[in-house]
Amino acid sequence: MPWRHLMGGSGPHQALETSDWRERIFWVDRGDYLLFVQVTVAIISLGETILVQYLSYKGNILQQILSIEFILEICLTVPFIVTIFWVKLRKLFIPVFLNCWLAKQSMQNMFNDLHRVMQKSQSALAQQLMILCATLICLVFISACGIQQLQRGGNRQLTLFESIYFTVVTLSTVGFGDIHPDIWPSQLFMLCFIIAALLILPTQFEQLAYTWMERQKQGGAYSSHRAQTEKHVVVCTTTLQADTVLDFLNEFYSHPKLQDYYVVLLSPCELDPTMKVLLQVPMWAQRVIFIQGSALKDTDLARCRVQDAEACFILSTQNVENKEAVDQHTIMRSWAIKDFAPECPQYVQIFRPENKFHVKFAEHVVCVDEFKYALLANNCLCPATSTLVTLLLHTSRGQEGQTSSEDWQRLYGRCSGNEIYHIKLSESKFFGEYKGKSFTYASFHAHRKYGVSLVGVQQNSGVSTIQLNPGPRHIMKESDICFYMNITKEENSAFILAHPNQEDSKPDKKLMQGGEHTSKVASVIASVGTMALELQHTRLINAPPEINQINQINRTGSRRTKLELPSGLSTASLQKRPSIAPVPALLEAGDIKIQVEEETMSEESVPYMDEDENPEYVRGFPPVTPYIGTSPTLCHLKREKRPLCCLELVQVCDHCNYKSAKEYQWPNPAIIVAADYASNGLYNFIVPLRSHARPSNTLNPIVLLLERRPDTSFLETICHFPMVYWMLGSIDFIDDLLRAGINLADNIVIVNKESSNSQEEETLADCNTIVAVQTIFRLFPSANIITELTQSSNMRFMQFQANDSYSYELAKLEKKERERGSHISYMFRLPFAAGNVFSASMLDTLLYQAFVKDYLITFVRLLLGIDQAVGSGHLSCMKITSDDLWIRTYGRLYQKLCSTTCEIPIGIYRTQVKSCRSPPANHSALSYLIGPKGGKVIILLS
Repeated sequence: MPWRHLMGGSGPHQALETSDWRERIFWVDRGDYLLFVQVTVAIISLGETILVQYLSYKGNILQQILSIEFILEICLTVPFIVTIFWVKLRKLFIPVFLNCWLAKQSMQNMFNDLHRVMQKSQSALAQQLMILCATLICLVFISACGIQQLQRGGNRQLTLFESIYFTVVTLSTVGFGDIHPDIWPSQLFMLCFIIAALLILPTQFEQLAYTWMERQKQGGAYSSHRAQTEKHVVVCTTTLQADTVLDFLNEFYSHPKLQDYYVVLLSPCELDPTMKVLLQVPMWAQRVIFIQGSALKDTDLARCRVQDAEACFILSTQNVENKEAVDQHTIMRSWAIKDFAPECPQYVQIFRPENKFHVKFAEHVVCVDEFKYALLANNCLCPATSTLVTLLLHTSRGQEGQTSSEDWQRLYGRCSGNEIYHIKLSESKFFGEYKGKSFTYASFHAHRKYGVSLVGVQQNSGVSTIQLNPGPRHIMKESDICFYMNITKEENSAFILAHPNQEDSKPDKKLMQGGEHTSKVASVIASVGTMALELQHTRLINAPPEINQINQINRTGSRRTKLELPSGLSTASLQKRPSIAPVPALLEAGDIKIQVEEETMSEESVPYMDEDENPEYVRGFPPVTPYIGTSPTLCHLKREKRPLCCLELVQVCDHCNYKSAKEYQWPNPAIIVAADYASNGLYNFIVPLRSHARPSNTLNPIVLLLERRPDTSFLETICHFPMVYWMLGSIDFIDDLLRAGINLADNIVIVNKESSNSQEEETLADCNTIVAVQTIFRLFPSANIITELTQSSNMRFMQFQANDSYSYELAKLEKKERERGSHISYMFRLPFAAGNVFSASMLDTLLYQAFVKDYLITFVRLLLGIDQAVGSGHLSCMKITSDDLWIRTYGRLYQKLCSTTCEIPIGIYRTQVKSCRSPPANHSALSYLIGPKGGKVIILLS
């Protein structure tokens, strides 16, 4: 008895209970109809399995028999077939629910066969997700059915819902304890279930996570449904650099009508950590999609839905040494996209001008070398042209610098919001009233009334080209497309007539006080725009006592010496502002005489020579061009081709005995261009400097300081231009600079060395150039150095001065503007504002804006002199001296120029001396002189 109590009860009673739960577990009440169905399905399933095994026999029958699927099929079908002959076994419980595992495998095979038949590839991530879900469902279903069947022999029998509930709670490791197995078979079953789940699920989750990580690296896909209901653009590039992508996104989404567009980034490289963080920013996360792939693969282009895209931007990587190879990659991408989606507009960025004709079919092409060298050349003619163009191309609201305490920063920041817009004359409130009037009349009065500057016109949209300042001969028509500069486009403007040039009726203070002359000058550095400038008093010392009385602006070609006072006026009589002749509505109106140069020439008349110009020069089109696709530009050329030996500056030959630049005794200061080799892009540097619009007696000699000897083909090109020389040397050696004539040079242009581009860190790409420029700046402080950099962020190192408090203040202002969301926060850096530094990456926005302003590339090409159009004006400048300050205001200057020479001012470049508050050691004072010596320069469209 004690032993029986210790064992848990009496022997017969325990045996009875054990026999009872065994009977309830292993024997079930199965009806004849259900048995018939189960036996029939078992026969069909077993026959199919044997047939499949026979057909798939490959010589190893043991491997097929020992497979899990075959063993499970035998265990679940053979017992039903046996019941046909053995009646006693018809009530035996058979775990039919294990067939769900076979169903899972069959479903997986079925989906694979379905995709194979439909010729449609299934996503690997979707496949792994489907397998995981099916595995979870099978585990839960098998466990619920098993625990419910086994608990039939326990004290608490479970319903189907309770079984599923208990399984899910156990599988999730929560374990509330409200339901638990109370007999050892159920407990053993749950133990086996947990072990099986721990063996199966981690493998499934690992495969899913690996697939997900690979999917994240490759990016997603832009579905066909989204492509039909949404608008998107595709951006193709080799490497996604955070600065380039951010610049594109900021510029692209700055336009209101593009807010609903999506951007698809296609690149063969993985995202770096910086790009991953950038694409997770809420501003871009919902609108930017990254896809890892190649534009040369149709499958990747289909993932991007290029055929449905509004545009495809093909960008080139900036920080590379072999730009020829980059151009080849760009050309191949463009061809592939054209082949896959011929209707998709392409916006292509390319480096070398000789490669442009390969992508001639593209809607818009920006050649970096063309624009870069043209900008650098125009910087030598018109100070800070690169700054002017950069500010015009960047979208800005003109809010930069408005919190600054300095006047020039506020005015400079406000005017930086000016951009180029266009509108049809018949639809314009700015210009509609000037139908039938001359272009010059419309430009002046639109500026006077609305503060906008009409700078160009297109007569027949899509047929004729744009004309910049066609002059008074052009009569405005309803069909004309007007191009104007303004803070915002006309559709967003408030039409309130204003006269910004109206002055106070009170008389000014006397201008003559104790031999010193007080004048009004603008306190602004490199102000760009057409808004009237707010003036402040400044004292000019040692000004001449009288101003020469001249009836018209003295001109020497495109250069003028001063603004003329009306007859009979002098400095002492300037208490009242002198009157200026009105701008005539038509060229023939009244008796007003306007100087207009004849621009139109027949083909038979070129080349020709002016009477007062150098007899050795002629005007004509260059007979030899370095690459296919150059635009015909009228230039000053040598009447006779120069021998190639005479092109080398310091090399003595049979025709020339000069050994240094000083011995040439040039009449004008030279322009030195330092580059690592003579690329074809240098042709676009020479052409603007030899433009026919410049008088031949004002041409500056050009010295190409090259580290490698140029090819004969390049020399054959430049030998037709006057005063163009080359020499071997480097900016790293002072002797080379002295032999090139740095002491006689007006400008030193330093092109960034492509061979110095750093592969380890892209921000170090400009290190060689920056250090060399700093050396020149220290040794030749009076030299005007114009430098090209790869990274715009490196411009803060130009003309670097340690312990410079003013530069430190500008750095803090730059950080504030960047935090406020400015796209051009570097604009207040003195080298950039002065036009002494330029980065080719600033030209990227030209391609981006062409998507909204399809005329912008043509406009800038005409402005820089890359292209020429019949009847179109050209960029020039004039210097304002103390003799010209009688004009007083920008609006009166606008009127004076329009009424005399028909030129249109589009910007002001102003120099200002700025003292450092904390001079460095060993210096009694430190000052900044931004720009050329002499003060204000007006940039004109002549």
